[in-house]
Amino acid sequence: MPPNIILVHGEANEMGRLKQKLITQFAYRNTKIISPKNCQSVEMYFNYEKREKTIGRLAGKTPEVGETVSGLLRSTIAYTGAFGVLKHRLKQIFKSVESLPDEESEGPAFRVHERLTVKYESEKHISLHWRPDPISNMVSDSVVALVLNISREIPKVAVESEEATKTEEENNKKAEKVIHALLVSLFGENGKLVISVDGNAS
Repeated sequence: MPPNIILVHGEANEMGRLKQKLITQFAYRNTKIISPKNCQSVEMYFNYEKREKTIGRLAGKTPEVGETVSGLLRSTIAYTGAFGVLKHRLKQIFKSVESLPDEESEGPAFRVHERLTVKYESEKHISLHWRPDPISNMVSDSVVALVLNISREIPKVAVESEEATKTEEENNKKAEKVIHALLVSLFGENGKLVISVDGNAS
């Protein structure tokens, strides 16, 4: 049973009866039942407890209240897309996305904004590694949001790294095809487009 129940959008007498029934039914619980009038604001306060799981040397000693604890945070995220796609999409957001040598990272990896390392763990997972501070936490949150967004896109993005570096000639050909398709859709395959400026037609 939730600690708070708010009854809204009902006829006043029926809402009052429902509220009394709920109060009677859940009298043994510490449930607050509120039925505000239309346009009446309701304020609720929530207590939450933030927990972090530690491993290694950090887990060996319980810190005292107020004691600062620092270490490397690690998060594993389900991701089945191409690792190159993720890197390409991150380069569109962050100024600095640098590949790491395989010896340093034990597999494909790159560093984002010089604060967060993204590692390819398997075909189904990637991991993020960072030292906690407000900026690094923000970078990790935005990377997680991007990964989740890419994962839910349908159809899945299929961008290969060489596709990201198309030549200018290929881009011009693609632009010509798009313009041609647009003109055909507007005027038909055999349609004419006549432009007249100061009595001169072309």
